[in-house]
Amino acid sequence: MSNSNLPDSSFPRIAVVGFAHSANVTASTGTTNGVEMLVPCFQKLYADLGISRTDIDFWCSGSSDYLAGRAFSFISAIDAIGAVPPINESHVEMDGAWALYEAWVKIATGEVDVALAYGFGKASAGDSDRTLAMQTDPYTVAPLWPDARSLAGLQARAGLESGAWTEADMAAVAARTSGTSVDDLLAADYVADPLRAHDIAPYADAGAAVILASEARARELVANPAWITGWDHRIDTPNFGARDLTRSPSTELAADTAFGDRSRDVDVAEIHAAYTHQELIIARELGIGDRTRINPSGGALTGNALFSVGLQRIGYAANEILAGNANTAVAHATSGPLLQQNMVVTLAGEAALAGGEN
Repeated sequence: MSNSNLPDSSFPRIAVVGFAHSANVTASTGTTNGVEMLVPCFQKLYADLGISRTDIDFWCSGSSDYLAGRAFSFISAIDAIGAVPPINESHVEMDGAWALYEAWVKIATGEVDVALAYGFGKASAGDSDRTLAMQTDPYTVAPLWPDARSLAGLQARAGLESGAWTEADMAAVAARTSGTSVDDLLAADYVADPLRAHDIAPYADAGAAVILASEARARELVANPAWITGWDHRIDTPNFGARDLTRSPSTELAADTAFGDRSRDVDVAEIHAAYTHQELIIARELGIGDRTRINPSGGALTGNALFSVGLQRIGYAANEILAGNANTAVAHATSGPLLQQNMVVTLAGEAALAGGEN
């Protein structure tokens, strides 16, 4: 993007400097507090950056007591960090992407220089579709106990009937990830009409962690920090009948704020979409162009790791810059039923900042 979208001198320069996640697996033997998932992630980050636990000034986690099946599950997750010496810690009952935002604010206020945000969830511990129904309106929707894929099916059907997309468009999203031809995918049976198995991201157990650092510390820790150039998150009404399910106004607004000027495409877009048609919605609202590589990581379709999948999208987008594979990137995370809450983060490497791009 143009220079107008780059942070001015009053905007704190903060970067992603590290990312790690456990394997997105269908089921794991670990406990629901995420400790077994998180310890290897933390150890990898320490080793990659040449730091220790005490170099982290602030910790923030994202998880769900409903998914864990226990109260204050984030407290027991702190066992992955260690109790001594004491830590500066917080928590959000959201995807870890929102924990990362709190960590960003902590650095932006000047209180800390290095912060680690992590998210975790064990979807295999229960019926995730039923658990997610508790996010819906408690008076008119939740008592019906609608499973997540049925709600998504209603959204997909609305798009098909309005002409916003076709089943072939949906299959093309899955084909990019799976390598299977669109024709073969369309030949499969429906599992929640009009959704086929390839349209639905399988639930996964996983944890993830991302480290942010202030400008001075970021330059000490990595050669090419993934600088955060824009960040916003917005919310739409939870009343399904009060919004057009084929659009995502909150994503569009968050993208307008995060991007500023949309005159150029970014190199990479990591989109948090648990269903193929939702990627089509988000890509449209982000204004993704033809040259942008979408979900080179495979995206959520390779594993819908509840409460860390959004954080993974930010981590993967940043990793493309850290590894020198991209100069600019955008990451998207969502929470709530049918894209109710949406976050957009824009990132840039040193070369992009020097050249006036975002």
